[in-house]
Amino acid sequence: MNVFVPVDGSDCSARAVAFAAEMAERYGGDLSVVHLSDADTDAARAALDAAREGLPAEYDGDASFEVVVREMASPTASRIGQEILAHAREADADHVVMGHHGAGVVERAILGSAAETVVRGEMMPVTVVP
Repeated sequence: MNVFVPVDGSDCSARAVAFAAEMAERYGGDLSVVHLSDADTDAARAALDAAREGLPAEYDGDASFEVVVREMASPTASRIGQEILAHAREADADHVVMGHHGAGVVERAILGSAAETVVRGEMMPVTVVP
């Protein structure tokens, strides 16, 4: 089982990494942690560092951490969600685990939700961690 975790450097992402690591270890799978960015920047690397901190200390499975550079003219939540789905397919993911920021109704109506886009993609099981 390949567990795919898109991260953004938030506490929510760190919790998603911890949950995904437990899942990968329980089912003998691999963990792929990815930060999608329009450039390989210090901020993108910081997002991965924050995700690494989410790994449980006792985790001894395989884990990869990478920044994936994707050009996004207008990085809306829906577009980011579509990019997550595309990269999950490329990574042969069996399961996506991701955090959700809990945006309010108005913010979600205006900006959308990357997590919602991924869930509605229906290509594989998705777990959204609060």
